[in-house]
Amino acid sequence: FLSCPAVINPVGGLIADRVNKRNIMVVLDFFTAGLVLAFLLLSGRVSLVGLILVMLFLLYGISGAYQPSVQASIPLLVTEEAIMPANALINMISSLSGLLGPALGGIAYGLWGITPILYLCAGCFFLSALMELFIHIPFTRKERTCSLFRELAGDIKESLLFITREKKEIGKLTLCCTAVNFFLSALMIISLPVIVMQILSFPKGNASEMYGFLQALMAAGGLAGGMAAGIFSKKLNIRNSWKLLFASSLLLIPMGAALQPAIPAYAAYTIIALSGLLIMALASLYTIQIMSYIQLTTPAALIGKVISWIIALSSCAQPAGQIMYGFLLEHLQTKIWLIFTLTALLSMLVSYWNKQAAKNL
Repeated sequence: FLSCPAVINPVGGLIADRVNKRNIMVVLDFFTAGLVLAFLLLSGRVSLVGLILVMLFLLYGISGAYQPSVQASIPLLVTEEAIMPANALINMISSLSGLLGPALGGIAYGLWGITPILYLCAGCFFLSALMELFIHIPFTRKERTCSLFRELAGDIKESLLFITREKKEIGKLTLCCTAVNFFLSALMIISLPVIVMQILSFPKGNASEMYGFLQALMAAGGLAGGMAAGIFSKKLNIRNSWKLLFASSLLLIPMGAALQPAIPAYAAYTIIALSGLLIMALASLYTIQIMSYIQLTTPAALIGKVISWIIALSSCAQPAGQIMYGFLLEHLQTKIWLIFTLTALLSMLVSYWNKQAAKNL
Protein backbone atom coordinates (compact mmCIF):
# COMPACT_ATOMS: atom_id res chain seq x y z
CA PHE A 1 0.00 0.00 0.00
CA LEU A 2 2.78 2.43 0.93
CA SER A 3 4.51 1.89 -2.41
CA CYS A 4 1.26 2.65 -4.28
CA PRO A 5 1.67 5.76 -6.51
CA ALA A 6 -1.44 7.34 -4.97
CA VAL A 7 0.37 7.34 -1.61
CA ILE A 8 4.10 7.60 -2.27
CA ASN A 9 4.02 10.24 -5.05
CA PRO A 10 2.14 12.90 -3.03
CA VAL A 11 4.39 12.14 -0.05
CA GLY A 12 7.41 12.53 -2.32
CA GLY A 13 6.01 15.86 -3.55
CA LEU A 14 5.57 17.11 0.02
CA ILE A 15 9.13 16.17 0.87
CA ALA A 16 10.48 17.69 -2.37
CA ASP A 17 9.04 21.12 -1.47
CA ARG A 18 10.33 21.08 2.13
CA VAL A 19 13.73 19.41 1.84
CA ASN A 20 16.72 20.19 -0.37
CA LYS A 21 15.97 18.26 -3.55
CA ARG A 22 19.62 17.39 -4.06
CA ASN A 23 19.77 15.75 -0.64
CA ILE A 24 16.65 13.70 -1.43
CA MET A 25 18.23 12.32 -4.59
CA VAL A 26 21.57 11.64 -2.86
CA VAL A 27 19.96 9.78 0.04
CA LEU A 28 17.69 7.72 -2.22
CA ASP A 29 20.56 6.71 -4.53
CA PHE A 30 22.76 5.69 -1.59
CA PHE A 31 19.79 3.77 -0.15
CA THR A 32 19.18 2.01 -3.47
CA ALA A 33 22.85 0.97 -3.65
CA GLY A 34 22.52 -0.40 -0.11
CA LEU A 35 19.36 -2.32 -1.05
CA VAL A 36 21.12 -4.03 -3.96
CA LEU A 37 24.01 -5.05 -1.71
CA ALA A 38 21.52 -6.29 0.91
CA PHE A 39 19.86 -8.42 -1.76
CA LEU A 40 23.21 -9.97 -2.63
CA LEU A 41 23.96 -10.72 1.03
CA LEU A 42 20.54 -12.20 1.78
CA SER A 43 19.95 -14.19 -1.40
CA GLY A 44 20.34 -17.86 -0.69
CA ARG A 45 19.77 -17.33 3.04
CA VAL A 46 16.10 -16.33 3.03
CA SER A 47 13.10 -17.04 0.80
CA LEU A 48 13.95 -15.70 -2.65
CA VAL A 49 10.32 -14.88 -3.51
CA GLY A 50 9.82 -12.96 -0.26
CA LEU A 51 13.12 -11.13 -0.73
CA ILE A 52 12.20 -10.09 -4.27
CA LEU A 53 8.78 -8.85 -3.15
CA VAL A 54 10.28 -6.73 -0.37
CA MET A 55 12.92 -5.31 -2.71
CA LEU A 56 10.36 -4.44 -5.38
CA PHE A 57 8.15 -2.82 -2.74
CA LEU A 58 11.04 -0.62 -1.59
CA LEU A 59 12.30 0.17 -5.09
CA TYR A 60 8.85 1.27 -6.29
CA GLY A 61 8.57 3.45 -3.20
CA ILE A 62 11.96 5.02 -3.91
CA SER A 63 11.00 5.69 -7.53
CA GLY A 64 7.76 7.37 -6.42
CA ALA A 65 9.63 9.67 -4.04
CA TYR A 66 12.46 10.33 -6.50
CA GLN A 67 10.47 11.51 -9.53
CA PRO A 68 8.84 14.61 -7.98
CA SER A 69 12.25 15.80 -6.77
CA VAL A 70 13.77 15.46 -10.22
CA GLN A 71 10.88 17.17 -12.02
CA ALA A 72 10.66 19.95 -9.42
CA SER A 73 14.40 20.63 -9.75
CA ILE A 74 14.31 21.47 -13.46
CA PRO A 75 12.79 25.00 -13.16
CA LEU A 76 15.38 25.78 -10.46
CA LEU A 77 18.34 24.73 -12.60
CA VAL A 78 17.55 26.13 -16.06
CA THR A 79 16.06 29.27 -17.57
CA GLU A 80 12.43 29.39 -18.69
CA GLU A 81 13.47 29.01 -22.34
CA ALA A 82 15.44 25.86 -21.54
CA ILE A 83 12.74 24.05 -19.52
CA MET A 84 11.25 22.18 -22.47
CA PRO A 85 14.64 21.12 -23.91
CA ALA A 86 15.61 19.96 -20.40
CA ASN A 87 12.45 17.89 -20.11
CA ALA A 88 13.08 16.56 -23.61
CA LEU A 89 16.59 15.47 -22.61
CA ILE A 90 15.29 13.64 -19.54
CA ASN A 91 12.62 11.96 -21.68
CA MET A 92 15.20 10.90 -24.28
CA ILE A 93 17.46 9.40 -21.62
CA SER A 94 14.48 7.51 -20.20
CA SER A 95 13.52 6.20 -23.66
CA LEU A 96 17.11 5.26 -24.44
CA SER A 97 17.46 3.38 -21.18
CA GLY A 98 14.21 1.58 -21.94
CA LEU A 99 15.60 0.65 -25.35
CA LEU A 100 19.13 -0.38 -24.37
CA GLY A 101 18.62 -1.50 -20.76
CA PRO A 102 16.76 -4.78 -21.38
CA ALA A 103 18.99 -5.65 -24.34
CA LEU A 104 22.26 -5.01 -22.50
CA GLY A 105 20.90 -6.63 -19.34
CA GLY A 106 19.94 -9.76 -21.27
CA ILE A 107 23.37 -9.97 -22.89
CA ALA A 108 25.18 -9.42 -19.57
CA TYR A 109 22.99 -11.98 -17.81
CA GLY A 110 23.73 -14.56 -20.49
CA LEU A 111 27.47 -13.95 -20.22
CA TRP A 112 28.07 -13.50 -16.48
CA GLY A 113 24.88 -14.30 -14.55
CA ILE A 114 23.00 -12.10 -12.09
CA THR A 115 25.64 -11.50 -9.37
CA PRO A 116 28.10 -9.31 -11.37
CA ILE A 117 25.15 -7.30 -12.73
CA LEU A 118 23.89 -6.53 -9.22
CA TYR A 119 27.37 -5.46 -8.09
CA LEU A 120 27.57 -3.19 -11.12
CA CYS A 121 24.12 -1.73 -10.35
CA ALA A 122 25.10 -1.03 -6.75
CA GLY A 123 28.26 0.69 -7.96
CA CYS A 124 26.32 2.81 -10.47
CA PHE A 125 23.85 4.03 -7.83
CA PHE A 126 26.71 4.76 -5.42
CA LEU A 127 28.57 6.72 -8.12
CA SER A 128 25.38 8.58 -9.02
CA ALA A 129 24.90 9.64 -5.41
CA LEU A 130 28.50 10.87 -5.23
CA MET A 131 28.08 12.97 -8.38
CA GLU A 132 24.83 14.45 -7.07
CA LEU A 133 26.70 15.77 -4.03
CA PHE A 134 28.27 18.37 -6.34
CA ILE A 135 24.94 19.62 -7.74
CA HIS A 136 23.76 22.95 -6.38
CA ILE A 137 19.96 23.28 -6.38
CA PRO A 138 18.64 26.55 -4.88
CA PHE A 139 16.70 25.89 -1.70
CA THR A 140 15.02 28.09 0.89
CA ARG A 141 14.16 26.34 4.13
CA LYS A 142 10.64 26.98 5.45
CA GLU A 143 10.27 27.90 9.09
CA ARG A 144 7.90 25.61 10.95
CA THR A 145 4.97 27.49 12.48
CA CYS A 146 2.87 24.55 13.70
CA SER A 147 3.05 20.79 14.17
CA LEU A 148 4.44 18.63 11.36
CA PHE A 149 1.06 16.96 10.80
CA ARG A 150 -0.71 20.33 10.42
CA GLU A 151 1.96 21.55 8.04
CA LEU A 152 1.68 18.47 5.84
CA ALA A 153 -2.13 18.69 5.82
CA GLY A 154 -1.86 22.38 4.93
CA ASP A 155 0.55 21.62 2.09
CA ILE A 156 -1.81 19.02 0.62
CA LYS A 157 -4.77 21.40 0.87
CA GLU A 158 -2.79 24.27 -0.67
CA SER A 159 -1.67 22.19 -3.66
CA LEU A 160 -5.18 20.83 -4.29
CA LEU A 161 -6.70 24.31 -4.10
CA PHE A 162 -4.08 25.56 -6.55
CA ILE A 163 -4.93 22.99 -9.25
CA THR A 164 -8.69 23.03 -8.71
CA ARG A 165 -9.41 26.73 -8.09
CA GLU A 166 -6.50 29.10 -8.48
CA LYS A 167 -5.12 27.46 -11.63
CA LYS A 168 -7.95 25.27 -12.87
CA GLU A 169 -6.27 24.72 -16.22
CA ILE A 170 -3.53 22.67 -14.56
CA GLY A 171 -6.14 20.47 -12.91
CA LYS A 172 -7.86 19.93 -16.25
CA LEU A 173 -4.58 19.15 -18.02
CA THR A 174 -3.74 16.72 -15.22
CA LEU A 175 -7.00 14.88 -15.87
CA CYS A 176 -6.22 14.86 -19.60
CA CYS A 177 -2.85 13.19 -18.91
CA THR A 178 -4.62 10.71 -16.63
CA ALA A 179 -7.16 9.90 -19.36
CA VAL A 180 -4.36 9.44 -21.92
CA ASN A 181 -2.71 6.88 -19.64
CA PHE A 182 -6.03 5.14 -18.97
CA PHE A 183 -7.10 4.82 -22.61
CA LEU A 184 -4.13 5.18 -24.96
CA SER A 185 -1.11 3.99 -22.97
CA ALA A 186 -2.92 1.06 -21.33
CA LEU A 187 -4.19 -0.18 -24.70
CA MET A 188 -0.72 -0.08 -26.24
CA ILE A 189 0.88 -1.93 -23.31
CA ILE A 190 -1.74 -4.69 -23.08
CA SER A 191 -2.76 -5.21 -26.70
CA LEU A 192 0.55 -5.29 -28.56
CA PRO A 193 1.98 -8.47 -26.97
CA VAL A 194 -1.39 -10.21 -27.40
CA ILE A 195 -1.61 -9.18 -31.05
CA VAL A 196 1.94 -10.18 -31.98
CA MET A 197 2.15 -13.36 -29.90
CA GLN A 198 -1.40 -14.68 -30.38
CA ILE A 199 -3.44 -12.89 -33.05
CA LEU A 200 -0.96 -12.57 -35.93
CA SER A 201 -0.03 -15.98 -37.31
CA PHE A 202 3.72 -15.85 -36.80
CA PRO A 203 5.70 -19.04 -36.07
CA LYS A 204 6.17 -19.47 -32.32
CA GLY A 205 9.90 -18.66 -32.25
CA ASN A 206 9.52 -15.81 -34.72
CA ALA A 207 6.70 -14.18 -32.71
CA SER A 208 9.00 -13.45 -29.75
CA GLU A 209 11.57 -11.92 -32.07
CA MET A 210 8.95 -9.77 -33.80
CA TYR A 211 7.63 -8.54 -30.47
CA GLY A 212 11.17 -7.63 -29.43
CA PHE A 213 11.56 -5.54 -32.59
CA LEU A 214 8.22 -3.88 -31.87
CA GLN A 215 9.30 -2.93 -28.35
CA ALA A 216 12.47 -1.41 -29.77
CA LEU A 217 10.42 0.62 -32.25
CA MET A 218 8.14 1.90 -29.47
CA ALA A 219 11.17 3.05 -27.48
CA ALA A 220 12.60 4.64 -30.62
CA GLY A 221 9.32 6.53 -31.06
CA GLY A 222 9.61 7.92 -27.53
CA LEU A 223 13.19 8.92 -28.27
CA ALA A 224 12.13 10.65 -31.49
CA GLY A 225 9.41 12.57 -29.64
CA GLY A 226 11.94 13.77 -27.07
CA MET A 227 14.32 14.91 -29.83
CA ALA A 228 11.49 16.76 -31.57
CA ALA A 229 10.55 18.55 -28.34
CA GLY A 230 14.13 19.71 -27.88
CA ILE A 231 14.54 20.86 -31.48
CA PHE A 232 11.16 22.59 -31.89
CA SER A 233 10.68 23.79 -28.30
CA LYS A 234 10.35 27.45 -29.35
CA LYS A 235 7.67 26.65 -31.92
CA LEU A 236 5.46 24.51 -29.68
CA ASN A 237 2.40 26.16 -28.16
CA ILE A 238 0.43 24.64 -25.29
CA ARG A 239 -2.82 25.74 -26.94
CA ASN A 240 -2.07 23.38 -29.81
CA SER A 241 -1.14 20.40 -27.63
CA TRP A 242 -4.55 18.83 -28.30
CA LYS A 243 -3.53 18.30 -31.94
CA LEU A 244 -0.80 15.87 -30.84
CA LEU A 245 -3.33 13.86 -28.87
CA PHE A 246 -5.88 13.96 -31.70
CA ALA A 247 -3.29 12.69 -34.20
CA SER A 248 -2.37 9.86 -31.80
CA SER A 249 -6.04 8.93 -31.57
CA LEU A 250 -6.42 8.80 -35.35
CA LEU A 251 -3.45 6.43 -35.62
CA LEU A 252 -5.32 3.84 -33.55
CA ILE A 253 -7.80 3.37 -36.40
CA PRO A 254 -5.32 1.88 -38.94
CA MET A 255 -3.92 -0.32 -36.14
CA GLY A 256 -7.38 -1.78 -35.60
CA ALA A 257 -8.10 -2.02 -39.32
CA ALA A 258 -4.86 -3.98 -39.84
CA LEU A 259 -6.31 -6.82 -37.73
CA GLN A 260 -8.90 -7.76 -40.35
CA PRO A 261 -8.53 -11.46 -41.31
CA ALA A 262 -7.89 -10.63 -44.98
CA ILE A 263 -4.69 -8.70 -44.22
CA PRO A 264 -1.48 -10.81 -44.19
CA ALA A 265 0.37 -11.04 -40.88
CA TYR A 266 3.50 -9.18 -41.97
CA ALA A 267 1.49 -6.38 -43.60
CA ALA A 268 -0.58 -6.00 -40.42
CA TYR A 269 2.59 -6.02 -38.34
CA THR A 270 4.11 -3.25 -40.47
CA ILE A 271 1.01 -1.05 -40.13
CA ILE A 272 0.85 -1.62 -36.36
CA ALA A 273 4.59 -0.99 -35.91
CA LEU A 274 4.65 2.27 -37.89
CA SER A 275 1.46 3.55 -36.25
CA GLY A 276 2.76 2.60 -32.81
CA LEU A 277 6.07 4.36 -33.41
CA LEU A 278 4.26 7.56 -34.43
CA ILE A 279 1.88 7.32 -31.45
CA MET A 280 4.81 7.00 -29.04
CA ALA A 281 6.56 9.98 -30.63
CA LEU A 282 3.44 12.16 -30.44
CA ALA A 283 2.57 11.03 -26.91
CA SER A 284 6.12 11.77 -25.75
CA LEU A 285 5.96 15.22 -27.31
CA TYR A 286 2.56 15.83 -25.68
CA THR A 287 3.76 14.78 -22.22
CA ILE A 288 6.88 16.96 -22.40
CA GLN A 289 4.84 19.97 -23.47
CA ILE A 290 2.28 19.58 -20.67
CA MET A 291 4.93 18.99 -18.00
CA SER A 292 6.96 22.00 -19.17
CA TYR A 293 3.92 24.27 -19.00
CA ILE A 294 3.11 23.13 -15.46
CA GLN A 295 6.71 23.67 -14.35
CA LEU A 296 6.66 27.19 -15.81
CA THR A 297 3.36 28.28 -14.25
CA THR A 298 3.50 26.67 -10.81
CA PRO A 299 5.09 28.57 -7.90
CA ALA A 300 8.39 27.10 -6.71
CA ALA A 301 6.91 26.38 -3.26
CA LEU A 302 4.21 24.15 -4.79
CA ILE A 303 5.84 22.58 -7.83
CA GLY A 304 6.88 19.31 -6.16
CA LYS A 305 3.39 18.70 -4.79
CA VAL A 306 1.61 19.65 -8.01
CA ILE A 307 3.83 17.41 -10.13
CA SER A 308 3.41 14.57 -7.65
CA TRP A 309 -0.38 14.68 -8.14
CA ILE A 310 0.09 14.41 -11.91
CA ILE A 311 2.45 11.45 -11.57
CA ALA A 312 0.24 9.76 -8.97
CA LEU A 313 -3.00 10.03 -10.97
CA SER A 314 -1.35 9.01 -14.24
CA SER A 315 0.43 6.07 -12.59
CA CYS A 316 -2.82 4.82 -11.04
CA ALA A 317 -4.78 5.25 -14.28
CA GLN A 318 -2.54 3.01 -16.35
CA PRO A 319 -2.97 -0.27 -14.38
CA ALA A 320 -6.71 0.42 -14.13
CA GLY A 321 -6.83 0.75 -17.91
CA GLN A 322 -4.75 -2.41 -18.32
CA ILE A 323 -7.28 -4.38 -16.27
CA MET A 324 -10.12 -3.04 -18.40
CA TYR A 325 -8.37 -3.85 -21.69
CA GLY A 326 -7.33 -7.28 -20.42
CA PHE A 327 -10.99 -8.08 -19.85
CA LEU A 328 -12.01 -6.67 -23.25
CA LEU A 329 -9.27 -8.52 -25.14
CA GLU A 330 -10.29 -11.77 -23.50
CA HIS A 331 -13.97 -11.39 -24.39
CA LEU A 332 -13.63 -9.71 -27.81
CA GLN A 333 -10.82 -11.74 -29.36
CA THR A 334 -12.50 -11.74 -32.77
CA LYS A 335 -13.33 -8.01 -32.63
CA ILE A 336 -10.13 -6.38 -31.44
CA TRP A 337 -10.54 -3.79 -34.19
CA LEU A 338 -13.63 -2.60 -32.32
CA ILE A 339 -11.58 -2.00 -29.16
CA PHE A 340 -9.12 0.15 -31.11
CA THR A 341 -11.93 2.10 -32.80
CA LEU A 342 -13.75 2.84 -29.54
CA THR A 343 -10.50 3.85 -27.84
CA ALA A 344 -9.73 6.15 -30.78
CA LEU A 345 -13.12 7.87 -30.36
CA LEU A 346 -12.70 8.22 -26.59
CA SER A 347 -9.17 9.59 -27.03
CA MET A 348 -10.52 12.13 -29.53
CA LEU A 349 -12.98 13.28 -26.88
CA VAL A 350 -10.07 13.68 -24.46
CA SER A 351 -8.21 15.75 -27.07
CA TYR A 352 -11.29 18.00 -27.42
CA TRP A 353 -11.39 18.38 -23.65
CA ASN A 354 -7.70 19.25 -23.76
CA LYS A 355 -8.44 21.88 -26.41
CA GLN A 356 -11.10 23.49 -24.23
CA ALA A 357 -8.81 23.46 -21.18
CA ALA A 358 -5.89 25.04 -23.03
CA LYS A 359 -7.64 27.60 -25.22
CA ASN A 360 -7.38 30.41 -22.63
CA LEU A 361 -3.75 29.75 -21.63
